[in-house]
Order: sequence, then C-alpha cells, then structure tokens
Amino acid sequence: MKHLSLLAAGLLAAAPLAASLARADTTFVPAQSESEYLAKDHLIGAKVHGAEGTIVGDVEDLIVNDQNQVVGVVMGTGGYLGWSEKKVGVSLDSLKFEEKDGTMFVSLPDLTKATIDSAPEFQRKKPAKSLFDRAKEKVDEFSDKSKPQIDDAKQKAQEALDAAKKAAGPALEKAKEAVSGAIDSAKEAVGTTTPTAPAPPADTPPANPTLPAEPTTPTPPAP
Repeated sequence: MKHLSLLAAGLLAAAPLAASLARADTTFVPAQSESEYLAKDHLIGAKVHGAEGTIVGDVEDLIVNDQNQVVGVVMGTGGYLGWSEKKVGVSLDSLKFEEKDGTMFVSLPDLTKATIDSAPEFQRKKPAKSLFDRAKEKVDEFSDKSKPQIDDAKQKAQEALDAAKKAAGPALEKAKEAVSGAIDSAKEAVGTTTPTAPAPPADTPPANPTLPAEPTTPTPPAP
C-alpha cells in the first residue's frame, strides 16, 4: 500500500498512457502489478475529509477525458444514507492522497464543509441510467455471453440426435420386416381355415297336418 500514498495522484492522471506503453505488445493484463491498484478497491467509495478533518463526502465516480486520463472525481455530499445527496465535481489536483493505517486517505485540505455545500452541483452530460436500463443491459450482456454456449449445445444435441437415428436405423428396419412377416403369416393362416357354409335344412312335413273336411250328404225333409 505504500505506493498508493506516493503515486496515487500521478497514477490516476497517467495510468492509462503508461499502461498502454508498457503493454504495447499484449492485449490482456494477467495480473495487477506493484505500481497499480483498482479504483473500486481503494478510491471508489472512499471517504473524503475536509479541511476540518471531518468527512464531507465520498467518491462515487471518476471523470475521464477523451485521452482516457482521470481529471477529477464526482463526490456525493450531504443528504442522509444517499437520499437528497448532492453531486459535486472536484478536480484531481484539489485532492490529496495519503496512506493511513494501511488504507487510502483522501482529503480536500483547502475546502471546508461550508465551501463544499455552496459548490455548484455537478452536471452530467447524460442522465443517470435507471434501474430498469441497468437490468436490461445485464440481461443483454448475459444473452450475448451465453449465446455461443447455447448455439454449441444445440449443435451437439443435433449431432447426438442424428447419431441416434443412424444407430437405430437397422434395428427399425428389422422391426418393420418382422411385423410385416407376422402380418403375412397371419393372413395365410386365416385363408386356410375358412369355415364351410352349413347345408340348407331338408324339407319336412309339418308335425300335425290339417286334413280337409269330408263332404256330408244333406238329410231329405220328412213327408
């Protein structure tokens, strides 16, 4: 941490240029060197002390110019737990960086709390992103990162399906042949066992035939 107290301001201003010159032959940064630190670890969120020694705000963001050099910080001041907090832009030259108890100590030795309270509010060029916009960006980022894996998984699944179909092809053909043979055999068996139609019954007289009545001779009348 000792390098922080000695080189913090200089690194903030010239780190992008120095890093690009030192790593002109490579694209990736494999590790953090002894002369580098991460702003999120030691600067973003750091408490800023005023001339009286009291905390007057905290560093919330960095102001970077078109040459990728840090020229100042955005400090949140006033308010309560982030509510009704005012954003104040402070130039890098006005900040003092020291090491105290192994941590970065940031101060504005020439400014009092009253001066900071009366300072103009920092004006953003673009409005801050809403929670919805940030969530959407995260979803889009996740989709972009996961798309190659999803496409690869789809390709592997399709290849596995094609391989399964190819392996199952001979077995399926054999099963079709077996079923077709069984159907043919069943048809042949049904054709050889067709039942003979029964003969029509013989004509037989009725069991109690009705005989015709005999003619009767009429009786002559008495004289």
